[in-house]
Amino acid sequence: MKFKARRELKRTKIEIIPMIDTMFFLLVFFMLSSLGLTRINGIKVSLPKANTAPPETTSKIMLTITKDQKFLLNDKAIDPGELQSTLQREIGALNVNLETTSFIINADESVPHGLVVRSIDASRLLGITHFAIATEPDGVAR
Repeated sequence: MKFKARRELKRTKIEIIPMIDTMFFLLVFFMLSSLGLTRINGIKVSLPKANTAPPETTSKIMLTITKDQKFLLNDKAIDPGELQSTLQREIGALNVNLETTSFIINADESVPHGLVVRSIDASRLLGITHFAIATEPDGVAR
């Protein structure tokens, strides 16, 4: 009686290249999906449109004036009559350099121009020299 010769067992190999491709795909997938989960916390105001609007910048001092003329300094409600004193306390608390920090005014487009000018004037009295008025890009290229 003749027995069949035993088959040689092949040593299995783990192919690393497809696994690396899969890992990169998962990395990109999670990176892109996490970008969609970011939420911007802020007060909703209807900003005026401007063709030359620069990209958003971060500043430590931001004044928001809503359409019903409520003032918010760094997202905290304040009394418009006490803007200068509240701003002075905020500058002291944040310990900012007034020569390099921009004061961003985020005013609704329906807010009277005089409120924005009074806000700039109050901040100038404290030594703030750099101002920016927030706008939204118009989307019309020139």
